Amino acid sequence: MFNQIKTWAKGLKKNIYVLYLAYKDPRVPWYAKVFTICVVAYAFSPIDLIPDFIPILGYLDDIILVPLGIMLALKMIPKDVIAECEMKAQEMMSKGKPKNWIAGSIILVIWFLILIWILKMIYFR
Repeated sequence: MFNQIKTWAKGLKKNIYVLYLAYKDPRVPWYAKVFTICVVAYAFSPIDLIPDFIPILGYLDDIILVPLGIMLALKMIPKDVIAECEMKAQEMMSKGKPKNWIAGSIILVIWFLILIWILKMIYFR
């Protein structure tokens, strides 16, 4: 059972890289790009919708939302684009984890702005 979970997790990781590569492809429709960017950003984001420290519910978003988003995004993208991106993703994974500091910084800035907005709404009504 542990090996099945490990294989499933590696498949999710590969699919995240596939989506990361696919959203840059000009053959992907704009609505699929927008959805794909949201899924990839959420998957790579260090901040979850439901914090992991909340028992059981904290991991539900990682177990349900991310795979569901991946599945939906893959259905929106043309099959030939997915096939090409799967080969590129396999190459990327064999070389090691890619690091995109710009994307990570943008995600953190967005979450920070959301936090400021929430605090402003709470304290400055």
